[in-house]
Amino acid sequence: MLEKRSLPQRLGKNVNGYFGDAIQIRDVLKECVAAGRAHGWTVEEISAAPKPSLLTLKRIPEHLPGGEEKPVHIYISAGIHGDEPAGPLAARGLLQENDWPAKAALWICPCLNPTGFLAGRRENDDGLDLNRQYLELKAAETLAHMDWLSRQPHFDLSLCLHEDWESHGFYVYELNPDEQSSLAEAIVNAAAELCPIDMSDVIEGRAARNGIIRPSLDPRSRPQWPESFYLLTNKTRLSYTLEGPSDFPLEARVSALVAAVKAAVKTKCAQS
Repeated sequence: MLEKRSLPQRLGKNVNGYFGDAIQIRDVLKECVAAGRAHGWTVEEISAAPKPSLLTLKRIPEHLPGGEEKPVHIYISAGIHGDEPAGPLAARGLLQENDWPAKAALWICPCLNPTGFLAGRRENDDGLDLNRQYLELKAAETLAHMDWLSRQPHFDLSLCLHEDWESHGFYVYELNPDEQSSLAEAIVNAAAELCPIDMSDVIEGRAARNGIIRPSLDPRSRPQWPESFYLLTNKTRLSYTLEGPSDFPLEARVSALVAAVKAAVKTKCAQS
């Protein structure tokens, strides 16, 4: 009989905020570029002057199996909060592994808030929470990001990588207004192999079940939009926000996010 994998435990570091590991974001992004170029991705830097440029990477499959199959357009972002290091590290890991279904066309933004990471805080260096900027624009980073997004095609799936310093485990938000085949269970099941799942009945003030939050909401009812609301309104009809538990070891959070992304991409491509 196989022994059940032992999952990591809480570290107890986070009290009224994130006090875990920090990362050198410039080095991480250099490694993202190196991995992307090594595997034939298109690398583009978006000017966000006077802020640092934002990095984007794109992979479009040239030859699809099956002749008539169309590519599945998938968008992945990370690093919109400077106190959530697992997201950019997961993006780096995914780029280095380069293990994708043949028909996956991918757009990756590995860090949307470079100055937040440099300052070691959630907001950018002007004190703006960039994940509340997507309706009333103020931040140079968000303006640059939205301009870039406007030039990209419709996405079949978007995945936003986050962390929650208060959570008891991994969880996911699903925005799926057209009731497409859900990827939430596949995402949570993949993460559960590497990291505890937050089984709370209420997470972040919203009803949850088995680590999945399925909010019933109209983005127009919210005065401040996160990135996922903009994406759902303008670029996709299926969006997931993946939340790693940042009071657990960094390696476990990164591994859970990587596994969850791979499960979502694989499942979506199999369904399409």
